[in-house]
Amino acid sequence: MDTTIEDRPTGGPQDAPSAYHPTVEPHLSALLPVGVFLVLFIGSGVVLQDFYSIPAIVAFICALAVAFLQNPKRPFDDKLESVARSMGDSNVMIMCLVFVLAGAFTGAVTSAGGVDSTVNFALSILPTGIVLPGLFLIACFISISMGTSVGTIAALAPIAIGVAEKTDLLGALCLGAIVGGAMFGDNLSIISDTTIAATRTQGCDMSDKFKENFKVALPAAVITFIVFLAMGLGSDYAIEGPLDYNLWQVLPYVAVLVAAIAGVNVFLVLIGGTVLSVIVGVALGTIAPDMIFIAIGTGLEGNSGVMNMYDITVISIICAGIIGLVRDNGGIEWILQKISSMVRGRRGAQFGIAVLSSLVDVSTANNTVAIVVAGPIVKQIATEYNISPRRAASLVDIFTSVWQGIIPYGAQILYASAGAAAVGMAVSPFEIIPFLFYPYLLAACAIVYIVISKEKK
Repeated sequence: MDTTIEDRPTGGPQDAPSAYHPTVEPHLSALLPVGVFLVLFIGSGVVLQDFYSIPAIVAFICALAVAFLQNPKRPFDDKLESVARSMGDSNVMIMCLVFVLAGAFTGAVTSAGGVDSTVNFALSILPTGIVLPGLFLIACFISISMGTSVGTIAALAPIAIGVAEKTDLLGALCLGAIVGGAMFGDNLSIISDTTIAATRTQGCDMSDKFKENFKVALPAAVITFIVFLAMGLGSDYAIEGPLDYNLWQVLPYVAVLVAAIAGVNVFLVLIGGTVLSVIVGVALGTIAPDMIFIAIGTGLEGNSGVMNMYDITVISIICAGIIGLVRDNGGIEWILQKISSMVRGRRGAQFGIAVLSSLVDVSTANNTVAIVVAGPIVKQIATEYNISPRRAASLVDIFTSVWQGIIPYGAQILYASAGAAAVGMAVSPFEIIPFLFYPYLLAACAIVYIVISKEKK
């Protein structure tokens, strides 16, 4: 059966206690599949010292099997129907289609030479007198263009270590600058898988979510820039070697960003960006005409992150099925009941969304998976407390990004540490954590924004 939420009375939602009345009896035991996933994922990471030793999809399939075993009195075919209906939800399917199109765009623009040109162009305009804040700004620009924090860190980590070796700056400090900048773009980019997941699970336009997010991210970025500027005074470094770039190869990124902010439908944006990337690649000779479809396919099969777009799409579908059974068994109702009993009004509900998103990301060590898992619950909290979809999407994306940019076992910090090791400098993930100013400031700005902002119902 589908779980619905009764309408809240329109009077006094800010100050009145929750008027939540579940239509399914809440049960803590219904959350067992989620617990199984966390035990498998975290347990394998602790035991094997590698939080990516077990593919996330395997852990999710085990969780789905446990969900099927629960509530044995219910017919299996009925459970299967519930899972299929939840998997086939229009928001889930649209989200998966956007993932596929984003992967196609990434594959096309990468094959066209867009990544190398974007990185080299950013490095070529790096002011030598402000090298540390310059690294932060370049990471911001590249990540918001490419839509991947891990890809940005992988590209810039060796450069950050080169800066540290030729200046009096700490390697961990330089890595902290690029990790912070990478999380800025990952949180805002419209081709980021986290943005796609957040907007689709909450049902809002990407342009609206971008504008809501920008109110929080911009102050955090400006303060971070000032902090790095003060810490890097007197450090001078010039990038050596050829920095060849072609602005035509950067154009698809710019076009996609501008069109998305302007409110163009995301499908048209990504299809147009892919076509433009192919045209640029063929015109410049970086994509052979007979390799066009192969170039597009590489974005689905081998993204620069820990998981590619194909993995994320399948995980999203499996997770939707698990959430369907958890909801039918009363698990989501139990969470909503507990949150409703602890918070007062919309401001408290927003803090509840922040805490929920943070806990799921710390547990999964992947902000996209965290958003997919927490998204349906966040959606119901937002509906219960009259929080707009764009604000709910912004909050879930912000707080998963905050923790993803801090936890030492997340892909971002691990890639930064590995990038340093690749060029001969040992920097542990724990050494980088004190210099992750942007994630800390992003969390602080988000908390202040929740406290002082007044959103129309």
